[in-house]
Amino acid sequence: MVSNTPPPKGSQPRVPENHSGADNRMDALHRATLSLFSDLSLDGVLRRIIQAARELSNARYAALGIPDGKGGLETFITLGMTDEEIKRIQSSRTSGPHQPVGNGLIGEMMRTGRSIRISEIADHPRSVGFPPKHPKMHSFLGVPIAAYGRPLGQIYLTDKQGADCFDAEDQRLIEMLAAHAAAAIENARLYRKVVNSEAELAQRNLELELVNSIATAASSTTEPDALLEVMLERLITLFGAGVGELFLREEDEGIYRKVTHLGDAVNDLWAINQFRSGQGLVGKVAKIGKLMWSHNLAEEQRFLSQTTIEAGFRTLVCVPLTAPGQVVGVLSLAFQGERMIDEREIGLLEAVGAGVGMVVENARLYRQARRLAVLEERERIGMDLHDGIIQSIYAVGLVLEYIRLMVNEDPGQAGQRLEQAIQNLNTVIGDIRSYILDLQPSRIQIDDLSQALGRLANEFEANTLVDVELKAEPEALELLERRTATELFHIAQEALANTAKHAYATQVLLSVRTTGSGILLQIIDNGQGFDVEKEPSTLGHGLSNMTERARQVGGQLEIDSSPGEGTTVTVRLPVDQLSQRTQLKPVP
Repeated sequence: MVSNTPPPKGSQPRVPENHSGADNRMDALHRATLSLFSDLSLDGVLRRIIQAARELSNARYAALGIPDGKGGLETFITLGMTDEEIKRIQSSRTSGPHQPVGNGLIGEMMRTGRSIRISEIADHPRSVGFPPKHPKMHSFLGVPIAAYGRPLGQIYLTDKQGADCFDAEDQRLIEMLAAHAAAAIENARLYRKVVNSEAELAQRNLELELVNSIATAASSTTEPDALLEVMLERLITLFGAGVGELFLREEDEGIYRKVTHLGDAVNDLWAINQFRSGQGLVGKVAKIGKLMWSHNLAEEQRFLSQTTIEAGFRTLVCVPLTAPGQVVGVLSLAFQGERMIDEREIGLLEAVGAGVGMVVENARLYRQARRLAVLEERERIGMDLHDGIIQSIYAVGLVLEYIRLMVNEDPGQAGQRLEQAIQNLNTVIGDIRSYILDLQPSRIQIDDLSQALGRLANEFEANTLVDVELKAEPEALELLERRTATELFHIAQEALANTAKHAYATQVLLSVRTTGSGILLQIIDNGQGFDVEKEPSTLGHGLSNMTERARQVGGQLEIDSSPGEGTTVTVRLPVDQLSQRTQLKPVP
């Protein structure tokens, strides 16, 4: 299969079924992206890119090529082959360079500038095979690295491990990595130029800081408002502009509305607060997705505010904020007098536009995912209430209706039914309390695990009427880092929720203590228990959640239960996963 077509404009992302796996891969991408900007040497950046691409896609072999501008490659870095394999390939070449020359799939990517994803390299019509003694390779994923409309390099991945071929998710992740890699490569090249010119060092460092901060923010899902204002302020300072404004596209509309204005020279750069696609310079840039500047403001006079003309502004620059396949906003800068824009500045503005566009698009997708999650949760709650609690209340209503009819004819029978109705209502109240407890994730801040567990125990007692004894050793708590403490809290919360729903317990012991080998978290109840082997569904998704949380902090989860003997949930944290601020002491 060949996949070299970008997703259609306006398409909605599919929410993956395995949220945890998708989240882990996005976390890995975030970490890889941050690492790209921790090294400003070009060679270091290239090697970080190819290492990250190989790990994200689980490829056996990886390579990165940098074009020489003449149809070939000036740099070719490989990963996965041994030194011996590389020597054999080089020794098999009797003439010519010891690296690809840009034919085959490499040349096809250079020609089209698009990604290629196939299950068998030999099946592609442009495949030219491999040189003698080259390892056999089958599945292939190639992704171009480009910025400012020109190619910077190409990522080549072969032989997906654990699968016959690379999938669409692999391609999406590597394309996102390539977008950040473009900024990282440009950063490295720009830095190399900067160090050769001491007079320009301060200016270039500011530019690098701006691009790096935007690239870092592009991997997050936070709201972009604060970043947009800071970015605009820095650009105004860097370029010496008199005023700047940002327009963002309204969701599901072809309208770009002003969201930010900076500059004391005028209160409004443009006379209107929104542009349609194609309307004015802002609309034209939004439509074509290319940077535009103008020294002839007479052409834009009907859209510019009168104060802008009177204040002596003569140059306008509009930059598209781009995300894959779309323009999500437009940045406007205005300069008093004529201001020439050189190629380097155009590149920086386009890089900023691409980075900020990714931030805006990520924030939009995050809000969309949050809304979808809320709708799904509402649907789940509605189903749970309808199929469980509401049906129970309806049954109580039927009993009361029967009592109303029988109270005069058979008072004794009516009294018995009334006792039954009271018991049923108490059961419903217990179900509601358990349900409320299960919906209480954590409003508690895990700054102090002892206090957090205390509040959790108090809430559990209030909602279930089950006695809870809490034992938290200060020596154990001192060893826990904040992330570990947070995961242990959530495990305790999940375990207590399961106790409330299934155990019918009257007492619970919640403890955190040290042992000779590490730390133990235990939740022990005296409930009805269950057969762990025969009834794994008793804990539902909570068991997998607790297991995963324990694994993430280097611990191990154990469930010990049997019918009539209660249940014990244990998390064991070994010594090597803990901070060494305190010496562990054996506990009998």
